[in-house]
Amino acid sequence: MKRSEIQVDYVLLITLFCLFIFSLIAVYSGSGQYETHDPYYFVKRQVIWYIIGTAVLVGVALFDFELLERWTLPLYSIGIGLLILVHFFGTFKNGATRWINLGFFDLQPSEFMKVFLIIYLSVVLKRFANQALSFKYSISITIKVLLITIVPFYLILVQPDLGSALVIAAIALSLILVSGIAFKVVGILVSSFIALIGFLVYLHNNFYDIFIKIIKPHQLERIYGWLSPDEYALSYGYQLKQAVLGIGSGQMYGSGFNQGRQVQSGNIPEAHTDFIFSVIGEEFGFIGASILITLYFILLYRITIIGLSANNRLGYYICAGVIGLIAFQVFQNISMTIGLMPVTGIALPLLSYGGSALITNMIALGLVFSVNLRTKKYMFKSEVL
Repeated sequence: MKRSEIQVDYVLLITLFCLFIFSLIAVYSGSGQYETHDPYYFVKRQVIWYIIGTAVLVGVALFDFELLERWTLPLYSIGIGLLILVHFFGTFKNGATRWINLGFFDLQPSEFMKVFLIIYLSVVLKRFANQALSFKYSISITIKVLLITIVPFYLILVQPDLGSALVIAAIALSLILVSGIAFKVVGILVSSFIALIGFLVYLHNNFYDIFIKIIKPHQLERIYGWLSPDEYALSYGYQLKQAVLGIGSGQMYGSGFNQGRQVQSGNIPEAHTDFIFSVIGEEFGFIGASILITLYFILLYRITIIGLSANNRLGYYICAGVIGLIAFQVFQNISMTIGLMPVTGIALPLLSYGGSALITNMIALGLVFSVNLRTKKYMFKSEVL
């Protein structure tokens, strides 16, 4: 690619840099409740992960994303293989087996599986792109997508990791919706989901022994804590209650950097990871939280523009999958800290402390930049996706 042809979305780059600054500030303040010999311990490690993630992003961006088509099945198989390894040789931590201990790093295969699934489903849907999507054909495509998705979804769900399993489902759903399938199929999917929720409620009320075989006790406890946080304020609803108190006390301008009473007292567990939005809400108030949400909006907007400008369907679907990946995680994480959704172990993308999740998101964004770098601009755009 000639230097004159290189096009980089600088708005997207600046947005990423702003999120990086937000991350360092929030990780430092949120980790202050932990007694360590080095107050910058988590911040230093987050900087290292960001440096590694940036290098990975650049490497993926320079790689022609269209060449991934031949690596689709091997990547998907590697992801499934790693998830199976977790089941037999994974490290048990925080009530779940989600990691493979590599000595210097705990690898979380479910994170990388998200990107592998985006690539695989994008390639599959690309092959159907130029065909008429009748109702019958839409059913065929949907079933194929669901069959590809159900394997990693199940392997992640039994770890147990409901949060990551829901992200897998969100990626599949986002790609199904942009594939152009018949509206009736979308209606069937929505109806099926509502029916499933109703069936689970019925089992809970009438056949509890069967219900707890599907929904694990700790997952049910989180639902109780979400529905009745005041009643379970000292048990299941403790995290939510403390997070809401912290965000509420921030009011308009916040209590100030490193001055959040709820955060610094340690009342909000995992404030530098899953509940990092509470740090922003309490210490920087409504203004700080609004700026952060605006940055995410700009991030998703630029990915949308890149996807719509892509010269082929593969790039379009990859961007759609990345939007599904990031948007659902942002929505779920922020929603669980303010009581709109049950608490799950979903990190806030590009902000929460952690290696696997950060690198996964950087790989996904690297794919977006790869699409952007290889999108040709035409004075009269007549080329069909």
